[in-house]
Amino acid sequence: MTLSKFRIRDFRCINGVELSAHPDFNLIVGGNAAGKTSLLEAIYYLGRGRSFRSGTNVELIRGGAQAFTLYAEVAGVKPNSQISRLGTEVSRGTKLLRMDGETAVSSNLIAALPVQAIDPEIHEIIQGGPEQRRRFLDWGVFHVEHRYIDTWRVYKTTLKQRNAALKSGAPSAAVTAWNEQLVNAGNNLDLYRKSFISSFRSQLSSILVDMFPFEIKIGYLPGWRDGIDYATALAESLPRDRILGATQVGPHRADMQLKIEGRSAKHRLSRGQQKLLGCALVIAQTHFVAAALDRQIVLLVDDPAAELDPEHQERLFSLLQTVPAQLFVTSLDPRGMSSEKPGKTFAIEAGNLTALV
Repeated sequence: MTLSKFRIRDFRCINGVELSAHPDFNLIVGGNAAGKTSLLEAIYYLGRGRSFRSGTNVELIRGGAQAFTLYAEVAGVKPNSQISRLGTEVSRGTKLLRMDGETAVSSNLIAALPVQAIDPEIHEIIQGGPEQRRRFLDWGVFHVEHRYIDTWRVYKTTLKQRNAALKSGAPSAAVTAWNEQLVNAGNNLDLYRKSFISSFRSQLSSILVDMFPFEIKIGYLPGWRDGIDYATALAESLPRDRILGATQVGPHRADMQLKIEGRSAKHRLSRGQQKLLGCALVIAQTHFVAAALDRQIVLLVDDPAAELDPEHQERLFSLLQTVPAQLFVTSLDPRGMSSEKPGKTFAIEAGNLTALV
């Protein structure tokens, strides 16, 4: 899969640019606040339906504009290698998605443009709350288990109905009427995630062994108490659910564990080490998903040298050379990121993009 052309209009500080990308490596250089991160963020938004930075959709619209639009041409999505055309327009009240001239949903674009990102806040996968690790995990599961998205939609809809019954103070029978459907979907989600973690673990370990002098173990917590099944967990949690007005157990409360000698990695690693571990997670997942899809994905790397000492920078840059992905990398200095891969360099200034080589 290759992102061959990308157009941005009225996104963040970018008025309008068009990028004809290299299939292997693309370096974007520029000063602070020049628009480097915004360019990567726009690619990420099209392939994920959300930003990797904070901010609402309205905040992504350039000042003075009414909407932003993103458009991409992607090769290798279909078996016949035809170009797929993806687009979105986001205004202050609507969000429109298109794929090959037809109205699309988010999962269509996520499948067509698999995109991962390493940004300066990548350490939050380790330091932050479970939601960020679930999001990381679910992106991988989505791409390797095609039944996942439909199962997740059933679970999410059923959970919403059960929570509405709880919030309204409905009788217990009206709340537990949703349990069977919730348990069926929840157990399947749990199975898909566990299968992914089991397979992904070896890919991650092979990368971590060259990055850290100690063993980091990855595990998975399903979102309910160990030693019981989900149906029992729901039954036990009902009194607490009624007090809090929401379902307290299930895959929506799951977490991915990262431990060093039995302790959480966030309590054992420095911020720089957390960033390096976050990078390792993304790189390992890129390898794993690319192999499962039998095609490369897009990997966005925003200012990879930030907060890493020279030794860890060298390790990261070396790993990036091996990634089966079309790379988009930002840097303050064109000498700051060398690549063994062929590629292009672009300069961006005040939201305007120029190809250098």
